[in-house]
Amino acid sequence: MPNIDKKANEVFGGRVVRKDLVRQVKAGALVPVFVLEYLLGKYCATDNPVAIEVGVVLLNSTLVDSFASPNEATKMQSLVRERGKHTLIDKVKVRYLSADDKYWAELVGFGHRYVHIPERYIREYDRLLTGGIWAQMEIVHQYDETAKGTRSPFYIADLRPIQIANFDLDEYCRGRGQFTDDEWIDLLVRSIGLEPTGMTRRLKLQYLVRLIPLCEGNYNLIELGPRATGKSYAYQQLSPYTILLTGPTTVANLFYNMATNRIGLVGLWDAVGFDEVADLEKMPKEVVTTLKTYCESGTFARGREVLTGGASVAMFGNTDQPVEVMVQSSHLFVPMPEVIREDMAFLDRLHYYLPGWEIPKVQTADLTEHYGFIVDYLAAACHELRRQNFVEQFDRYFSFGAHLNARDERAVRKTLAGLIKLIYPHEVPSREAMAELVGLAMEGRRRVKEQLKKMGSFEYYRTSFSYIDRETREEWYVGVPEEGGRSLISTDPLSPGSVYTASVDEQGRASLYRLEVGCSSGTGKMRIGGGTNSAMRDSIQRAFAYLQGHKVEMGIGQAFDTTDYYVEAIDLLTNNVASEAGTALVVAINSALRKTPVLPGLLVLGDLTIQGNLRPVRSLSEPLQMAMDNGARKALIPIENKRNFLDVSADIMERVDPVFYGDPVTAATKALGIA
Repeated sequence: MPNIDKKANEVFGGRVVRKDLVRQVKAGALVPVFVLEYLLGKYCATDNPVAIEVGVVLLNSTLVDSFASPNEATKMQSLVRERGKHTLIDKVKVRYLSADDKYWAELVGFGHRYVHIPERYIREYDRLLTGGIWAQMEIVHQYDETAKGTRSPFYIADLRPIQIANFDLDEYCRGRGQFTDDEWIDLLVRSIGLEPTGMTRRLKLQYLVRLIPLCEGNYNLIELGPRATGKSYAYQQLSPYTILLTGPTTVANLFYNMATNRIGLVGLWDAVGFDEVADLEKMPKEVVTTLKTYCESGTFARGREVLTGGASVAMFGNTDQPVEVMVQSSHLFVPMPEVIREDMAFLDRLHYYLPGWEIPKVQTADLTEHYGFIVDYLAAACHELRRQNFVEQFDRYFSFGAHLNARDERAVRKTLAGLIKLIYPHEVPSREAMAELVGLAMEGRRRVKEQLKKMGSFEYYRTSFSYIDRETREEWYVGVPEEGGRSLISTDPLSPGSVYTASVDEQGRASLYRLEVGCSSGTGKMRIGGGTNSAMRDSIQRAFAYLQGHKVEMGIGQAFDTTDYYVEAIDLLTNNVASEAGTALVVAINSALRKTPVLPGLLVLGDLTIQGNLRPVRSLSEPLQMAMDNGARKALIPIENKRNFLDVSADIMERVDPVFYGDPVTAATKALGIA
């Protein structure tokens, strides 16, 4: 038996099971996986092949004789009546009826809502009153003609839970302490049925992020990615505390039913999953607006009441395009339904965007044959850990960088708390371990903010997420793989006639273009490429008119008059935001005629009138932030914008050098490095 398997059986005997046996038995059984795994842990917790074979036979025999199927409920009731007693495997729920002053058990598969149950079981297994448990029971038929009130001939004579009815968190944490970090992570990954051998550390942690809603209350997760990667598996098979919605729902079902005065799903379950987030499009608008409020604070209003719920929200959806296409052409929320795709207030409430495109499709070879936790035991651990508060663990070693606002910090704290609960429930992680988890937590939140920034809102431009070591004061920046390394602004020299330019519109949306000027022999005429927006076209034409009147002053008179120009503007962000590119055209034409490239990594800002008067950009923060994120090293800036530098963050000023100019001639000479 491999070392981890042996250790798992020694430390958690009866609470681990061989996962390949689960698949073998599941093929012919209709009971939930967590029931099968519990029984397998009881009968097959060994590496002896003979004992395992006997255990599987006993398990199958037990299921055939005892499993109560809803479509055979009447037959099972008749069997109990004829035999007088029978052993059942069924889900049992208990409710108190004040009219009878009595607890009644409901057996779901057996199809009976009035079964007598001794009160000692209710005191011993409190989950009977909060959703119910699966159990092996001895049912007795005994009709009492003298009974008053509601009558029933069925009695529970004996009840043995086959879910974890009582969970000892201290025992669980002590067991965790006997594993190394790597061993424990591998055990958790095997517990969800996958084999971690050959996986990268990053992929293992991403699988664990899927479990955060199970152990962290009021946590909002979204995962968009290809089909068949197991996005919703945890919410179908891993936990009896979660529910997966596979179609539209209502406010009454999800939050609160005012007609019956009953709380909805968010008050009954640990996590509510939306299998196809596109189904939100089919739901009443009130569902989305109420969900938006709930995702922010865990509260919602129904009638005159303000109610609370503890359920986390997990949304899953499929992508139809490669991530590279989505990043270049739009944003990563495109697969979302229209009702929330552009609702930035709703999207900003998401704590983590899990990049589903990084998770491979599940193949048979990816499934483990080793031991993992019985999923009901792992689910009970996650359920119990929800009561623990680890959100302040971040402050032990680190502080947040300047770009994280209060909502960002809360998202990172909750993600970090969830990961600590899963991996380090027994102790405070080391500084190095904490840094790894903080980086992952910040990445998922930054992915949300990057999309909001691309959607064009000024308030989301601060996305340079970082954390600071409290001891060394060293600051670490966290990027997102699909955005980082795009290098839209090349640090290599461009061809003569090419220049990067940017602007910001009235809504605070930044643009980024590469302006390219092609030259051919002619008579000094200019043609602008198709697709250029009208504002940019006007800006280019004004600048060209200025050049026609000042070509001699610039020292390009003869060359200017014997050349025709073709100007093309390439929208690098593909966000269709207009740009004022007058100064950029002056620089580009000078570069083309002198056959001299502009300085590497240079971004040109500013516009000019037909007489050459400078027109500063509306704001420096947005275009310089965008420039820094995309690799710019220098920015050519109108002198009139110098006062705006008070609004620019320190990290931008450290990474992008400002070069000021007071007139178009100076702009051209400084851009070409010939000043």
